[in-house]
Amino acid sequence: MDFEFTPDQQAFRAELRSWLEAHVPLDLRIDPSGSITAPNREIFERRRQFQKQLFEARWIGIWWPREYGGRGAGLMEQYIYEREYERARAPFPHNYPAINQWGPTLMNWGTPAQKARFLTRMLSGEDSWCQGYSEPGAGSDLAALQTRAEDRGDCFLLNGQKIWTSGAQFSDWMYMLVRTDPAAPKHRGISCMYLDLRTSGVEIRPLIFINGEHHFNQVFFDNVQVPKENLVGPLHEGWKVAMTTLGFERSAAAGRAHDLQLKRLDELTRAAALGGRPAAQDSYVRQRVAQLHIEYEAFKLSGMRALTRQLKGLPPGPERSMMKITGAELAVRINRFLTELLGHHALVDGATPLVPDGAELLNRVLLSRVHCVSGGTVEIQRNIIGERTLGLPK
Repeated sequence: MDFEFTPDQQAFRAELRSWLEAHVPLDLRIDPSGSITAPNREIFERRRQFQKQLFEARWIGIWWPREYGGRGAGLMEQYIYEREYERARAPFPHNYPAINQWGPTLMNWGTPAQKARFLTRMLSGEDSWCQGYSEPGAGSDLAALQTRAEDRGDCFLLNGQKIWTSGAQFSDWMYMLVRTDPAAPKHRGISCMYLDLRTSGVEIRPLIFINGEHHFNQVFFDNVQVPKENLVGPLHEGWKVAMTTLGFERSAAAGRAHDLQLKRLDELTRAAALGGRPAAQDSYVRQRVAQLHIEYEAFKLSGMRALTRQLKGLPPGPERSMMKITGAELAVRINRFLTELLGHHALVDGATPLVPDGAELLNRVLLSRVHCVSGGTVEIQRNIIGERTLGLPK
């Protein structure tokens, strides 16, 4: 693998870094390892305005085709973009998941009319989207979903419930999986469609995170009429559409900004005292921190290996599932050691002399396990590796 950027790629990075430094408002900068959903309506609207700026400068969805507002950028530009965006602590656009998951799914499966209507507005932030996949009885076993969409001739009649719906309280539209043929085998009889959340019969109820944030929601459907033209892909073949979406989701569900978390951990080992001297001088602390850095380097190189396969046009290997597991669990280990190092200081929801960014660090600690569940649990990913890569029995 060649880790050197070409002159063009270096120029791209410099241009992006300069733009972000000039345009990201100081009071909108975030912890890139935190929640992607805005904490309230005011912040949501400000992030939407920032997304509009990104769109106008063509600094969002850069790998999308130019006809939809992207740059048609290559894989290396995408890699550089993600690292620089994290480095700038730029705020997540509300449509961040949709741009990376639903947008490319719609490009693959949508009709020309659907693409023309939604893609550019998704990228600009004019329309906001959420995902309706999980249900109370269909989380890791997504194909067990029971929300029904009954064919009523001129429309589908929707009844059921979705859960863990990120950002639904701010969304205009939901893309979702529903059961359209209950008599079909488990992975068939499922269809993909989208829904205007302002439709009569839709009710959104909040689910509050352990840190007090309103990120998740329950969404209920009571005799909701969905137009037939909202179907995406063939009727009863929505599982194929879903696999397109989940392929993009799992590649992004390994956690973010491990390097920035480790950099802050290094700083804290120098600031915290242990036995009357800086913790960084203690051999146990040094060994633990060194081990975390080693694990991060291995994680980063696995990502490079996956990227190299893509650049060579090779089919995907097991790297994405491996990265999902290692990245999610690495975030847990970093934050577990953070609490061991800081003790009660890690649990203060506010600034202290030792930890001026205490509220941000507490938020990291409380949310560190989220990536072990989102985008397919680490247990499910281990099954995928065991069965599909190693050929082990179910």
